[in-house]
Amino acid sequence: MFTSTSRYYSIANATTVWRRRTVVYKRRRLLPQGDEMPLLVEVTVIEGDRLDIITARTLGDPEQFWRVCDANNAMSPFDLTRENGRTLRVPIPQAQV
Repeated sequence: MFTSTSRYYSIANATTVWRRRTVVYKRRRLLPQGDEMPLLVEVTVIEGDRLDIITARTLGDPEQFWRVCDANNAMSPFDLTRENGRTLRVPIPQAQV
């Protein structure tokens, strides 16, 4: 259902029956504590930065923006780059179990 680089990859599937049909879905993903995640680097947001650009530059994959969101306890990726000069934590990518 999800690729191995997805934030949902390691989340277990669950099923329910609705209107006599079995529906498969992902269980809820619990967010990690960002300040406890191992740090790769800190990045200062500059004019024109977007989270996909930052993650492409630091992690080599623009689709890994969610790791930076987790490390900075952010629900919205857009909030992280809204203010120039903000320092963002970029975590060391952890293997997903």
